[in-house]
Amino acid sequence: MRLTSLLFVPADSEKKFEKAKGVGADGLILDLEDSVAPPNKAAARETLCGWIDANKGPRDWSFWVRVNPLDTGMTAEDLKAVVRPGLDGIVLPKSNGGQDVATISAMIDPLEAQAGMSAGHIKIVVVATETAAAMFNLGSYAPAHPRLVALTWGAEDLGAVVGATSNKEADGSWTQPYQLARSLCLFAAANAGVQALDTLYADFRNPEGLEASCRVSRRDGFVGRLAIHPDQVAGIRRAFAPSEADVALARRIVAAFDGNPGLGTIGLDGKMYDIPHLKQARRTLASAG
Repeated sequence: MRLTSLLFVPADSEKKFEKAKGVGADGLILDLEDSVAPPNKAAARETLCGWIDANKGPRDWSFWVRVNPLDTGMTAEDLKAVVRPGLDGIVLPKSNGGQDVATISAMIDPLEAQAGMSAGHIKIVVVATETAAAMFNLGSYAPAHPRLVALTWGAEDLGAVVGATSNKEADGSWTQPYQLARSLCLFAAANAGVQALDTLYADFRNPEGLEASCRVSRRDGFVGRLAIHPDQVAGIRRAFAPSEADVALARRIVAAFDGNPGLGTIGLDGKMYDIPHLKQARRTLASAG
């Protein structure tokens, strides 16, 4: 499942949803959590039911819903409303660890069956760094639950938990605690064998800054990013797409190893490439489609 760009859309704005469908995102995350005020959540659930039903046919984007956190008491009602044909996945915020994935999966199981959906169809993306406890449990996502496809991270809720006055340096870079959260999310995803998605870039009126930040994300190992505005999607896709030179080199590396299966190191153009380079080359070709 390709998740290079996932765009958040409020679950109570049909205008924004209709616009979002045409911007080229790999997935749309209809948000029942922060984007919807508590008095409006019940109505948003009903609205989402209709949107899922109306968009269950063939499309080039996956349909996700960010539910309310498990400790709110609203998650079960969210799931009861949205688990139906047409839904592809759930985004779980404020997860404390792998046990929360197992918990929400057990809640999905009977709803999936009642809806006539194949077992395990609904996938899960976890926002893995929004609580203090979560920071000590990032290793618990491995081995990955069959529904788990990606981990991402968040800084705002974590900052509120620890009482930070800011999570950014004067130059806009993350302060040390949030650099740590980002890094640990990346390692946790690799450990679990799922996709690592970088957090949102808040300044949606700064496309150059977004693309530069995404290039750093790709360099570091993230395979995609969250978006909060439709205008961010194209920049994210450009920044995470490998260049023609990247793809050409990756093809040569893979071909060289395929032609010499007994070797662990290959020389190309005066440079030595070994098995880690082969793995990276295969990832590059996969990201290029």
